[in-house]
Amino acid sequence: MVTLSVGIGLILIVLGVVAMVIAGVRSLTQGKSDTKRIGMMAVPFVIFAISYAVLGEFAKSGVLTAVVMMAIMIVAIALTGLRGTFKI
Repeated sequence: MVTLSVGIGLILIVLGVVAMVIAGVRSLTQGKSDTKRIGMMAVPFVIFAISYAVLGEFAKSGVLTAVVMMAIMIVAIALTGLRGTFKI
């Protein structure tokens, strides 16, 4: 039963990612979205690919990707706060 639940969860995740990619490509071809915004969606995949190439393990690469993305988020929040403080 647990295996079935995990499988269904993974299928739903894959379907969600595929839907996001299709929506991104569609909005990009229709000119509704900026290329930079679509490119930003690739950042976690690039970080995962690099960490997988370095570590060679799927699970550790996933954890490292999450940690790096959280660090990037913290830096972005700090820079946004500084920008608002100094009106840059």
